[in-house]
Amino acid sequence: MSDVPQISIEHLITDLEQGVPLIDVRERDEYEEARVPGAQLMPLVELPERLGAIPTGEPIDLICRSGNRSQRAAEFLIGQGYLPRNVAGGTDAWIGAGYRVDTGSQSA
Repeated sequence: MSDVPQISIEHLITDLEQGVPLIDVRERDEYEEARVPGAQLMPLVELPERLGAIPTGEPIDLICRSGNRSQRAAEFLIGQGYLPRNVAGGTDAWIGAGYRVDTGSQSA
């Protein structure tokens, strides 16, 4: 498959400060349990039908629990002409580094 750019948690922090979109491809229950603040929920299985909601022509960051599902999502999106980057280590790495998480339903 395509080579997917990998970013670190530290790089993610910079991206979030600069307004780079962060898409969380986990399932809703995982997302509501703990997520990176600002992450938008878009479960992996919904990606093909929600492509119109993903910005084109600019980088987007993808995250899951450990980096595997977001890697698959990034490979798919590259094939569709998007510019995704995978957050290495995922939400587990974010939590492991001691950063704040949001919980509960996403506010619309």
